[in-house]
Amino acid sequence: MPRSPVIPLDQLVLDRYTHGPHFEAAQAAFAATAGATHLGARLIEVPPGKRAWPHHAHHANDELFVILAGSGELRWGEDRYPVTSGDVVVCPAGGEENAHQLIAATDSPVPLRYLAVSSMREPDVVEYPDSGKLGVFSGSAPGGDADRRRLTAYVRRSDTLDYWEGETGDDTP
Repeated sequence: MPRSPVIPLDQLVLDRYTHGPHFEAAQAAFAATAGATHLGARLIEVPPGKRAWPHHAHHANDELFVILAGSGELRWGEDRYPVTSGDVVVCPAGGEENAHQLIAATDSPVPLRYLAVSSMREPDVVEYPDSGKLGVFSGSAPGGDADRRRLTAYVRRSDTLDYWEGETGDDTP
């Protein structure tokens, strides 16, 4: 029997992770396992007062979030917007002005639960305004199969080099 294109969210097994005092979430990716090749989707649950990922902006990938339960706020560039169950958040690709982050409300009785949907374009460059980092991904989009990545690099935005640095033209072994 072919695999069903219907995915019961309540049957997904969530993997929990934490990083420091502010980042914690449980997630389950499901689009790729259902056969999608150009669309990423995850179910995310973020405990009250926490956030799943740093404030970031994709240069190649659009993201969309469907808030299923709980409440919180969206950091969008330098602004903040309340979000609650039933809201849809659209985050187009762009620079720091499109940087985004969902933060679960500290006073919510339930986790912030949402679907995260993304185009899966690669290569992608991701900016992290809070830390001044850039991430570069090739071979598999962010959130995609890390085993297929040909390149993953994180650098400080201030670590720029001149185009010609290290280029001598001497290609002899």
